[in-house]
Amino acid sequence: MSFRLSQRDKDIIGFINQFRAVDRDSLVELFFKQLKSPVNACNSVIVRLYRLGLIERTQQYSPTVYLPVGAKIKKNSQKILHFLSILDVYKQMCSYSMPKSVIVEDKPTGRKGGIEPDLFCIFKGSPFWMEIQRNQYSEQKMQEKARLYEEFFFSDEWKALHWQPEDRAAIFPSVTLITPVRYAVNSDHIKIIQVTSIYKLMEKYKSPNKQKRETKTKANTSSSVIRINLT
Repeated sequence: MSFRLSQRDKDIIGFINQFRAVDRDSLVELFFKQLKSPVNACNSVIVRLYRLGLIERTQQYSPTVYLPVGAKIKKNSQKILHFLSILDVYKQMCSYSMPKSVIVEDKPTGRKGGIEPDLFCIFKGSPFWMEIQRNQYSEQKMQEKARLYEEFFFSDEWKALHWQPEDRAAIFPSVTLITPVRYAVNSDHIKIIQVTSIYKLMEKYKSPNKQKRETKTKANTSSSVIRINLT
């Protein structure tokens, strides 16, 4: 069977492959919101891509979550919620500025046992490694994460990463913990930021004048609630 994919079709497939699990409402928001009937348009496209065997889906969640073909993840796995949390952080950034050089589950050391941030990106001109915590962990475990980042910092290997600027000195990314719990984690060598969301990150570094001027609501840009279908 022959078929032709539009550039948007290819972009959607690539996006699902990149983020591993993407819910229908996020696809509407990111690819169809400019259309007159965005939900209907999205449904038409993703059902066609699913029937062509170019994406997979799980209806264990509502709205439906779409997965890459051959994804090594169970369709009722809690890992899906982890990927959706990463996607939500990405969407929050998009409400301010489109992040660049995005890598989901980055492994910059290239070896087991090194740092494995949930997300790397260049956001508003600055590089970030983001640890997105849905659950609470021990202080010891979080300090161990910080130690691994310090270890990588002292290795100097990060200076050769492909996204580093060619026209100026290499930059070690800010290590950002997106977490509802504040941990007693610190470092004398790397920058560690703890916030509950990207919105809070932006408020934290916004100039005093902008803080007074901007009181934008975040309701329209936050992710839809994902429900787990238990039947």
